[in-house]
Amino acid sequence: MSKIAAIVTSGYEDSELTSPMKALKDAGHEVEIIEDMAGNTITGEHGDTQKVDLGIDDANFDDYDALLLPGGGSPDALRADDRFNDFVKRFLLANKPVFAICHGPQFFIQTGLASELKLTAYTTIRYDLFYAGAEVHDEPVVVDEKHKLVTSRTPDDLDAFNAEIVKFVK
Repeated sequence: MSKIAAIVTSGYEDSELTSPMKALKDAGHEVEIIEDMAGNTITGEHGDTQKVDLGIDDANFDDYDALLLPGGGSPDALRADDRFNDFVKRFLLANKPVFAICHGPQFFIQTGLASELKLTAYTTIRYDLFYAGAEVHDEPVVVDEKHKLVTSRTPDDLDAFNAEIVKFVK
């Protein structure tokens, strides 16, 4: 069983958090939601609510086997805080699996590592990532085996995204 960190705050796209979390939990893994402060309640764009398990200052990178970055407005809000960017960057540098969908790959721009990555994202984010040097594709799921990175574009891609992310955690 693996332990997966989900970096997310209010404004997330509901299905891009709940669907991958369910797929990972159904496969026997644990998912912890990390935000600014443990115990906060966060709300998705369509009304889903989740309780935050751990504050970013208390999150220990070594405790996690993989990272989930849902889309919606959450990544843009959190990437203004270097604590979250540094956490994401550590996963990429350590070659631990990272799963990002829709706007989730925005974090990669802040890490300075976009130019090393092959990925996809939501339409408007793909341009930002391209200009940051990433190898960008317009496909339902892009797997960057070298970096253990799985990315998708929109909630329409969740079935394919979920199938791939479950393969990356043991």
